[in-house]
Amino acid sequence: MVKVLIPTPLQKLTNDQAVVDCKGRNISELLESLESSCPGIKARLCDDQGKLRRFVNFYVNSEDIRFLENENTKLNDGDEVSIIPAIAGG
Repeated sequence: MVKVLIPTPLQKLTNDQAVVDCKGRNISELLESLESSCPGIKARLCDDQGKLRRFVNFYVNSEDIRFLENENTKLNDGDEVSIIPAIAGG
């Protein structure tokens, strides 16, 4: 299992859980698992083509997946995935 840390704005889709355990060998599979247990969450994280939205950052064990293999970043049991929405402003 992989531990997914859910940001506060998305916790309404996880029954107010800040942490959700999911399965997946990579980020793409993890998103499918997360959608199965929390319907509607994938639409908040991915665009219409299924690609991760630019304003949502994913980290695997504190490493930004943009510097790894993006959606193909491999996951292992015990990994921790953080979902961090980008914050804009001045």
